[in-house]
Amino acid sequence: MKRGPFVIMVVLLVIFLDQWLKIWIKTNLHYGEEFNMLGLDWARIHFVENPGMAFGLELAGDYGKLILSLFRIVVVSAMGYYLYVLIKEKVSYGMLLSIGLIMAGALGNIIDSAFYGLIFSASGSHNIAQMFPAEGGYGTFLHGEVVDMFYFPMFSGFFPDWLPFWGGDPFLFFRPVFNLADAAITTGVFSIILFYRHLFQDENETTNSTEEPVLEEL
Repeated sequence: MKRGPFVIMVVLLVIFLDQWLKIWIKTNLHYGEEFNMLGLDWARIHFVENPGMAFGLELAGDYGKLILSLFRIVVVSAMGYYLYVLIKEKVSYGMLLSIGLIMAGALGNIIDSAFYGLIFSASGSHNIAQMFPAEGGYGTFLHGEVVDMFYFPMFSGFFPDWLPFWGGDPFLFFRPVFNLADAAITTGVFSIILFYRHLFQDENETTNSTEEPVLEEL
């Protein structure tokens, strides 16, 4: 398969799975509802929404939400151009897969932010959201909330008393709730760090080697 169709297939597949799962969660669960996956108490589907970044992080206020949404759009646009350049340079399929996962994850969360406020009613602990409600959605364009559902509270305990600041405080690992788009972004980033970091090092070395003669002449 050619590189261009390969990247498009990866991006579309991740977005489809991410959106299918989010829509199912949104239209079948009450806010805060959860159930175990595969009978495991530490692997759960737990429905929450967040107005901000990955893993429940956020920027406060409506302007913070708008800035974050616009920032995502700018980043995805730049990433799309970068992918185009990489395809032209015929880099490895693994590198394209990594960048494609990051782009697909970012697009998946952009869709939530941009459109979910328009097409869904609000979720609550006593009501399940409706898609395309007659009275309209719960928000405006670019002010939707991102649907999260994966929750892995593997173990809990207390920080050692000798630890500064947190000594004696309780902790839970892994606390953040995330979605498939977040997982795609994280997988793509770690793949680049683990397997393709040398590509960026080679670019820096090439840039430095071309600059050195100029410095010597000066």
